[in-house]
Amino acid sequence: MTFGERVRIRRVELNMTRGDLAALLGLSVSAISNYENGVSFPKEEIMLRLFDCLEIDPNTLFQDSFRTNREPLSQKERHLLQGYRDLSPLGQQTLQSLVDALCAYRDDERTRPLPPAPKVIPLYRSPAAAGYAAPAFGEDFDYITVEEGIPPAAEFAVRIQGDSMLPVIEDGSVVYVNRDPLKAGDVGIFCVDGDIFCKQYYRDPAGFVYLFSLNRARADADIMFAPSSGRTLVCFGRVILEQTIPLPGRGRE
Repeated sequence: MTFGERVRIRRVELNMTRGDLAALLGLSVSAISNYENGVSFPKEEIMLRLFDCLEIDPNTLFQDSFRTNREPLSQKERHLLQGYRDLSPLGQQTLQSLVDALCAYRDDERTRPLPPAPKVIPLYRSPAAAGYAAPAFGEDFDYITVEEGIPPAAEFAVRIQGDSMLPVIEDGSVVYVNRDPLKAGDVGIFCVDGDIFCKQYYRDPAGFVYLFSLNRARADADIMFAPSSGRTLVCFGRVILEQTIPLPGRGRE
């Protein structure tokens, strides 16, 4: 038996018409009809007055059909309801205001968007340096959080080994890399014939590629090859630097 059916039966037991009950509750007759036919459900403040008008215990009305989940009032709920009914009108109004505020806070919490998750990028353990062989680049890394001091555009990071990029990039330092296209003079992370390097990039009009060391005392670590050399070159990305590095004299137009 539904809640509405029990309301109707109890109303008839009390020899009340729908009009009588509507008058006592300050509602329209159609509202009472909707309750009894299961079209709508009374608000909490109406529900409390309904118990009084029907002279009935809440459990008698609900039993197997309490609210929308069809559960009877628990002992704690009955205790709270009885406490509410024992309050003065001012006390009931105060409690209702508190419940409304708590419900509004609950609804706000449910609809409030979650804060964005912090951005993390991989820090590759395989260092990039002149002559350092690292054919497994990209398989061994830790995640780091992009926070203050790390460029927001960074997509991954690499720890550098060696002195060929001094004084701009120190031995053991971490560089931050994105996958923007390289322009002449940019510093990038490269794989040449299976070895990983951090070098300054230049390609001349004839198609010759130069990978320069910024430390010109380590010019021996420069790499140059022609389009027809048969060597393989893969660029992993552009190192994000705060300064523009002039190209060395060799390889410039």
